[in-house]
Amino acid sequence: MSKPTRVIIVEDNPEVLQRFTNMIVVSPHFQLIAACDNATDASKAIDNFQAEVLLTDLGLPDGNGLDLIRQAYQAHPDMHIMVISVFGDEKHVVAAIEAGATGYILKDDDLAEVEGAILQMCAGGSPISPAVASHLLKRLRPETDSANLTKTELEVLQLIAKGFTAQEVADMKHVSYHTVTSHIKNIYRKLHISTRAEAVQEAIRRRLL
Repeated sequence: MSKPTRVIIVEDNPEVLQRFTNMIVVSPHFQLIAACDNATDASKAIDNFQAEVLLTDLGLPDGNGLDLIRQAYQAHPDMHIMVISVFGDEKHVVAAIEAGATGYILKDDDLAEVEGAILQMCAGGSPISPAVASHLLKRLRPETDSANLTKTELEVLQLIAKGFTAQEVADMKHVSYHTVTSHIKNIYRKLHISTRAEAVQEAIRRRLL
């Protein structure tokens, strides 16, 4: 049986720190070697202990979690670093990854999922909380999608989302029914959707309604 993975946890909220500490302690996969509630103690732990995993918050009372990530990454390039945060926005995620983190989870994620994410990270993966991934995709998709849809396709999307039939759209645009259905097929293909309900959701997201 392989040795448990050695873990350092850095979190200033006592309840959250206890929650993640308990998860590590009861898991046969991990060994807790330090649980810190501030950047100063965490920095010492990173220097003094041969940890394989660092779980760290970003906002600490006496420092920035990003600085700890940089320190750990520079001193121990093989260390697996995962952020545990309440922030799931693009700015925080990208900053953490650029600093050296290879995983990003939210504090309220299910503990079983967190444990699985840590194991995945140790196996070479780069796990990101599903909620964070969904947020990033929504942030990144609009620009790409808008570039793919023509002006006419955007107009057709708006009309079908408002409930007009293909024939009614054809009459309003003074084009053939076949032309409108062709536009609709292209819209569905480009946006990877297949129903009018999904078209409505896309129109709302684009503020066409």
